[in-house]
Amino acid sequence: SEEGQSPASKPAKSCGGKQKKKLSKGKQKENVNNMALFDQATYDKLLSKVPKYKLITLSILSDRLSVNGSLSRKAIRELMASGLIRMVSAHASQQICTRATNTITCCVPEFMRQITVL
Repeated sequence: SEEGQSPASKPAKSCGGKQKKKLSKGKQKENVNNMALFDQATYDKLLSKVPKYKLITLSILSDRLSVNGSLSRKAIRELMASGLIRMVSAHASQQICTRATNTITCCVPEFMRQITVL
């Protein structure tokens, strides 16, 4: 019976041996449910608040307005076409924009604005 067993044949839990390492379940990505179309409130927020942001990127619009990436790309294009924001840097994967200010036009003298570069 139990008294006659050798120490090597005893179960590990009674001897205090190494226990099996617990494996982690890995990192879980947070599932977001962003809008694929603008509702009126979000569209109004886009037109009123976004042109005041100092840094405007696809991911910032997607995060702050809870819209998906393709919708934020279209929003950036629309704001640039209307002149509310301007492009700082463009890349295939990321476009960086900022609010449109008149710093460039006010610093250029009037006679230089009429010169066209060929």
